[in-house]
Amino acid sequence: MPDLAIVIVSWNVRELLADCLRSSEADLARSQLDGEIWVVDNASHDGSAAMVRQDFPNVKLIASEQNLGFAGGNNAALRAMGLGRSDHPSPKPAIVLLLNPDTLIHPGALAALVDFLQQTPQAGIAGAKLVYGDGSFQHGAFAFPGLWQLAIELLPLPGRLVESRWNGRYSRSLYESQRPFLIGHPLGAAMAVKRAAIEAVGLLDEGYHMYVEEVDWSKRITAAGWQAYCVPAAVITHWGGQSTGQIKTSSFVNLWRSRYRFYCKHYGSLKIWLARQIVRLGMQRQAKADQQAARLSPTERDERLAGYNQVIDLWQERELCQKSSQSS
Repeated sequence: MPDLAIVIVSWNVRELLADCLRSSEADLARSQLDGEIWVVDNASHDGSAAMVRQDFPNVKLIASEQNLGFAGGNNAALRAMGLGRSDHPSPKPAIVLLLNPDTLIHPGALAALVDFLQQTPQAGIAGAKLVYGDGSFQHGAFAFPGLWQLAIELLPLPGRLVESRWNGRYSRSLYESQRPFLIGHPLGAAMAVKRAAIEAVGLLDEGYHMYVEEVDWSKRITAAGWQAYCVPAAVITHWGGQSTGQIKTSSFVNLWRSRYRFYCKHYGSLKIWLARQIVRLGMQRQAKADQQAARLSPTERDERLAGYNQVIDLWQERELCQKSSQSS
């Protein structure tokens, strides 16, 4: 039985993927773990799959002809290694690490994650301490989203709340202590999960269009009695989030569709109703601000306003909410 299987779902980031694979192979060798690496290429057109075949012959490659997304891509690898299938005869990994291709594994990170999960029976999930490319701090662990997080993001509340526990953030002192600490969920960029926890709750929910899949998985796993931790001794560079590019309407709407699905699956009717009101007010407030924003071109303004209206309408769809809750 392998100690660890690393799953990397990639799309059109060939050079980042190559760097990620080099760091992963190096730390696997350094740790002397019995491990394997899987890459799911989501129909890239930049030669990623060919690069993996040529430069990383020991990596197990699944070259999909269509973009399966985050959940579908990870599930393809999980199914291939036998997880979620009781009839699969081959040995299944004890731990699976979901890893973004825009990451670099620091020396000792894999051993720290695996050792912690092996030595902590109640732990089902372990996240790493994430840093940006320049070594600066990055939040990599969060409490589960609720009403306060929505209000802080969307309403005119004091800015100091953004980095607070009210917004689901954990104190930097917890990361600096080097001791594992309990969390709601890790960021999906680096998320180690025990095989037993996966087999207890099933694979990732492919009903999410994009985003929030790892939050949902963590919610289901912790609801089944497992605990989630951040392991600060495991350090991983995560390049994502450093650019502040223009918001794309489709991605923005997909994010809020996934958030709505999450609330409908896991929360009661009163909390969902209150969340709807916060989202409606927040989108209306942002629309008003963008109407007055001189930095936006007429086309950009129209696209954003359309996105806000789509989100408001989406969060009012009771039938969609009912279908989401039935999938839990």
